[in-house]
Amino acid sequence: MAAPDLLFGLRNNFYLGAYQAAINNSDVPNLSQEDSIERDGLVYRSYIALGSYQLVINEIDSSAATPLQAVKLLALYLSSPDNKETTISSLQEWLGDPAIGNNPILCLIAGIIYTHEQDYNEALKHTNAGGTIELHALNIQIFLKMHRSDYAEKQLRIMQQIEEDHTLTQLANAWLNLAVGGSKIQEAYLIFQDFSEKYQMTSLILNGKAVCCIHMGNFDEAETLLLEALNKDAKDAETLANLVVCSLHLGKSSSRYLSQLKLSHPDHMLVKRASFAEESFDRAVQTIA
Repeated sequence: MAAPDLLFGLRNNFYLGAYQAAINNSDVPNLSQEDSIERDGLVYRSYIALGSYQLVINEIDSSAATPLQAVKLLALYLSSPDNKETTISSLQEWLGDPAIGNNPILCLIAGIIYTHEQDYNEALKHTNAGGTIELHALNIQIFLKMHRSDYAEKQLRIMQQIEEDHTLTQLANAWLNLAVGGSKIQEAYLIFQDFSEKYQMTSLILNGKAVCCIHMGNFDEAETLLLEALNKDAKDAETLANLVVCSLHLGKSSSRYLSQLKLSHPDHMLVKRASFAEESFDRAVQTIA
């Protein structure tokens, strides 16, 4: 009989966006050294997701294992635009080191950082070989950003062969269904609905259901779900962005949500698009005046 997976609950909380729950329930007894490192990595990544970059930077010292050093790099990268260049330089150095360059968490963090940089080809250099279910899930996110749902589908099939019922496999299936659209939207909605019945409701699950509702034209239900998500995290970028879209469809003012998004996430794609539209409008007005 297989040994029980002591980190199942912690992983699940992290994957579904229940970051504080992951941190609060991380005191798991009888872990091997390898599992302890994985546990610490998930806890620190949860802190990063909550914006507590400095805590992670302060707590992980130079003697920590490679996966934790990689997580610290992510915290440094996200903590300030001034750190980006030096962080990417360190990352490239580590990836070129034969002793640690193939570490799955280092490859994962490389994929996340290069995806943030929108350098998808560089990200795939480090993630495309797969090897862990998280790397395959990240590959799917990258391929969908590249509008290559055909490649994403191949990755999903690999994940389904590894473990069809895995939370990340189900999530990736929902992402792909949303990208494909049409009748697949309903399938995506049912996946998020299943999560909401089984697990703690999170912003990630609420946003997933809401995006499905927006695609299906159910804007009132989407707004209700998004306002519930906003109660959980008033600064969540996806919640605010989706509320902007939903409000526009409902004929309501979206300016407050857009203002909040600009303040808390100035680099968000929707903020950049709105700024570009405003600048284009101003230029057009000037040509007429």
